[in-house]
Amino acid sequence: MSFVQNFPFFCIILSMFSAILSFILKGKAAKWVHLVMDTLVLIMSICCFFYTLRTNESYTYMMGHFPAPWGNEIRIGILETLTSVFFSLVMLLSVLGGIRHIEREISTSRQNLFYIVLDLMMSSFLALIYTNDLFTAYVFIEILTIAGCGLIMARNEGRNYVSATKYMIMSLVGSGLFLIGLSMLYAITGHLLMVPAKTVLSSIISAHTFDIPFLVLLILMTVGLSIKSGLYPFHAWIPAAYSYATPSASAIMSSLVSKAYIFLLIKLFYRVLDFHAVTVQHMLDILFVFGLIGMIMGSVKAIQEDNVRRMTAFSSVAQIGYIYMGLGFGTTAGSIAAIFHIFSHSAMKSLIFISLSGLTETSGGRNDFKALVGSGYRHKIAGIGFTVGALAMIGMPLTTGFISKYLFASAATTAITWKMISSWIVLAVSTTLNAVYFMRTVLVLYTVDKSRKAISAPAAVSSFPESRLSAEYKQSTVENFSTICLTVLNIFLGTFSSPVIAAIAAGLKIFG
Repeated sequence: MSFVQNFPFFCIILSMFSAILSFILKGKAAKWVHLVMDTLVLIMSICCFFYTLRTNESYTYMMGHFPAPWGNEIRIGILETLTSVFFSLVMLLSVLGGIRHIEREISTSRQNLFYIVLDLMMSSFLALIYTNDLFTAYVFIEILTIAGCGLIMARNEGRNYVSATKYMIMSLVGSGLFLIGLSMLYAITGHLLMVPAKTVLSSIISAHTFDIPFLVLLILMTVGLSIKSGLYPFHAWIPAAYSYATPSASAIMSSLVSKAYIFLLIKLFYRVLDFHAVTVQHMLDILFVFGLIGMIMGSVKAIQEDNVRRMTAFSSVAQIGYIYMGLGFGTTAGSIAAIFHIFSHSAMKSLIFISLSGLTETSGGRNDFKALVGSGYRHKIAGIGFTVGALAMIGMPLTTGFISKYLFASAATTAITWKMISSWIVLAVSTTLNAVYFMRTVLVLYTVDKSRKAISAPAAVSSFPESRLSAEYKQSTVENFSTICLTVLNIFLGTFSSPVIAAIAAGLKIFG
């Protein structure tokens, strides 16, 4: 075995060990532990991605000394390593982009807990990406749920506790349904490893035995993960969770948490439940319809909002609908479009939330449109970052959103007629609605309000002790660096998308 093949296991263990280590460290030390860990995970993921790309095949890594079907294992291929690269990169840039707000909005005694939660979240992402064991997936689903709840509550305000409660209730419902479905799967197949379970299920499906139990477990596991990912109408927790958390938490929750559950669902469809069997049971048709509804309703709700952070949160509902629409096509082209949009939306939404933190900081800490008038001039880098993110969400050429919508439109041509026509119509309507609320926001940012005195950066932080002002401004360079990197990532995915799409296509061939 090549040494690089150990890297995915090292990444998971390193992130979990970082969480343990941070328990005995103070906030500043825990911060550096997390940043170093995230950087190392990113480097190892890149190395492993190029290794799998060169070999063009996946491999399994046995955990412990017990082989399948009794032991636990992870499976590594092109798609898994590519996803790990994107997740670790977006996580790192999201933390850097909101690092000043973490130190400002979270009490010193709780900051190490915040980074512990981030470490656990990273370990959960990696485990859900790499695991080839269903029970391990469930364990890390619960860890990710608890970590997400802790991330929302970190600010220690009443509305954050309410938001965390809503998130926890919805997430536990989803986890419960997934666990019941998992129990039924184990009862039918006698396996928890994905490949052996699929082998047994294939014989069951071909023999038409346990048809009803298979349908029930398919519904339970799909609905459970759909609830946890925020598919409309299971989105009630999203606006509050994304709106009131710290900028880093909002960026990570919106760009990564929901996508981890969707990635696991895709893995179940391809590696466990048999994609053809899922199609025959019309589950993909149902996801397609709810995806279309979410694309419209999320945008309609976003237009009605006067709070820009809540508007951005509702837009996530629409973007999650895009992903489920792509899966609902039931074709390879649709799956490629859906997976690319997982990466695309992660880059777009993290950029928007990080940029918003800079814009609101120079607007008296307010998120309403009236306060944000002219903020693009007061914080130029954040203004440019938000504008690029908004154009990407609309789907303008040279941005990652354009490629996503092009892939969805192209994938529709390979689907059956009613899906093709309905998806084209909803894509056009959704794009128009995206333009309405995002271009409105961009115009507000660059509207000069002469009757309003400009709020300078020092005024925005004047309520803080004088001894902290210099530290605040030194770290703003890091936030600007993060915004610039995320802006470049959005443009890169819009102009050099071919290698990424080719890697996704190659990864899907060996994913099942």
